Amino acid sequence: MILAFMIPIHRIAASFVVSAVALALTPAALAAQPKPGHLDEVLRQMDAASLRFQSAEANFRWDLYERVVKDTTTQTGTIYFKKQGASTVMGAKIVSPTTRFLDFRNSAIRLYDPGTNHLTTVSAAKNKAQLESFLTLGFGGSGADLAKAWAIQDLGDETIDGVQTAKLDLVPKDPAVKTNCTHMTIWVDPVRGISLKQSFYMPSGDYRTAVYNDIKYNQKVDEKPYQIVTNSKTTHDEH
Repeated sequence: MILAFMIPIHRIAASFVVSAVALALTPAALAAQPKPGHLDEVLRQMDAASLRFQSAEANFRWDLYERVVKDTTTQTGTIYFKKQGASTVMGAKIVSPTTRFLDFRNSAIRLYDPGTNHLTTVSAAKNKAQLESFLTLGFGGSGADLAKAWAIQDLGDETIDGVQTAKLDLVPKDPAVKTNCTHMTIWVDPVRGISLKQSFYMPSGDYRTAVYNDIKYNQKVDEKPYQIVTNSKTTHDEH
């Protein structure tokens, strides 16, 4: 959301954020060595930020490197995350290389291809908590939840696009998550609880990098551009 439409949708969901979650942002400097107590402070800042977080909207660039073919696929578009009661909803519009829509709400992931007029729906009810932990990874998630789900290595501070971020390497504690993700690295602004960059590494040797910019924090989100609009000719499959 913590997405490529060329890989199975369960891997899409797992990598959101992959990702989450982040556009042509280049680290301005090597990460500074962490000081004692730095990680605890970052997690406390994220806890506080999670209480303030209501929404985030950003432009994104998703790069997927596939080891077998030694090729990188790039997608760009816009994405939003929004708190809705105790849950988080998400919508994304991919604009390049082709238009696609993705959303997560009501314990379901929907993927719509307007070119083929086809809608895929995947029920996430059994894995809702796991999926939301990916969706909120650097987008409103608390430090306590991060530490509960991931073994965290503090890699110090790093400045990205003029913003001081904490660079954290995350290894999933859940064996089921490890089948899709060996580890993640996130560059998170702990003051806002927002990731500016995420790298997601898969057991296959493939990896995804997501970079986010032009981030609108706690502003009203116009969800209309993200709406999935189907018609009587739309084909549909469910998983």
